[in-house]
Amino acid sequence: FLLSSLSVTLLVKLFRMEHRLDELAQSIISVEQVVENANEKSASSPEGNKEETDALADGEDGLDNALKEGEVQKVYLTFDDGPSENTEKILDILKEKGVKATFFVIGQEDEKSKELYQRIVAEGHTLGMHSFSHKYSVIYESLESFSEDVAHLQSYLAEVTGITPEIMRFPGGSRNQVSNTDMSEFIRFLNGKGIVYYDWNVASGDATSQAYTPDELVQNVMNDVVRFETSIVLMHDADNKSGTVEALAPMIDKLQEMGAELLPIDEDTKPIQQIPADSVE
Repeated sequence: FLLSSLSVTLLVKLFRMEHRLDELAQSIISVEQVVENANEKSASSPEGNKEETDALADGEDGLDNALKEGEVQKVYLTFDDGPSENTEKILDILKEKGVKATFFVIGQEDEKSKELYQRIVAEGHTLGMHSFSHKYSVIYESLESFSEDVAHLQSYLAEVTGITPEIMRFPGGSRNQVSNTDMSEFIRFLNGKGIVYYDWNVASGDATSQAYTPDELVQNVMNDVVRFETSIVLMHDADNKSGTVEALAPMIDKLQEMGAELLPIDEDTKPIQQIPADSVE
């Protein structure tokens, strides 16, 4: 009886420890947060941190992607982490504005989420993968864990929507500070599967712990899109991102006023990658 009690106690402690480790992993500063923190510093000291901000935001093609005179800017609005309570509101705004976007989704198996996956596809948006579990400690534990997660999400979305997604965004980005496994292993795997991953070069700021107002989220985006020929904008579709919902319509208005072309990611979209896929053999 004593041994049995000890075993149960140890199992409970192990479960709690695993849960806590996952929470800690997800709280570690990821690339997207580093980008946004650099942007915050740059805003308060425009010259002091500009190189750091540019390097993180632009990835490897910052110079090639710099806005040239006479170029029509292409802007790709992307939303991570859905479906959520806010997905329907986001889709309603996009529909009202006549804009198509890209959703990098996670695995949700309730009926409402299935309807939202289907609506994303039916209304002409691009459906991409962001991982099934969105648990860093699980996804990035090993190549086997990562490949199983991707396969699970891809087959699930194909079953629900009839569309097999072939694009992905790594949780935390391709140069995240969370994975204990070399990211080149995961990139090599995606390359072999023909799955293209997309990072971002413009961050709205809605991923940080700092509570930006909707107006500030819009301004964060507008401050950066003016610099690039192609902008992939990072936003989030989660229950606690009501500010993103409020910012979306005025953001679209401002982007359209400046003459930007708002597009969903497709096979012709040049990837923005913090670790270029072609750099991994």
